[in-house]
Amino acid sequence: MRAGKLDREIVIQVLSTSVNPSGTPVQTWTMLATMRAQLVQQSTEEFIRGGAVAETAIIFRCRFIAGITTSHRVAYAGQAFNIKEVKEIGRREGLELRTVSVGEAAS
Repeated sequence: MRAGKLDREIVIQVLSTSVNPSGTPVQTWTMLATMRAQLVQQSTEEFIRGGAVAETAIIFRCRFIAGITTSHRVAYAGQAFNIKEVKEIGRREGLELRTVSVGEAAS
């Protein structure tokens, strides 16, 4: 994987649960890793789910990190993307992350 193509910065986030002072569990997305990635493909599709909803799908390629699953998400350009599929490139050379927009700002 050529470093020159990794021209975008993404953040891999993991959902964590903490307890607030009143004793209520609170789920928040916390940073797992910040890395360079290549934006391979970006598309916007409109779906009718109780109205017209635009959904952005992006495929990122990045260096290999063990343990990335579909329970994680990617933050890129101020937007959050759920990981729908994780494909290994080569023998632990890299990952291809197929993502879909969450519809809320990344925190």
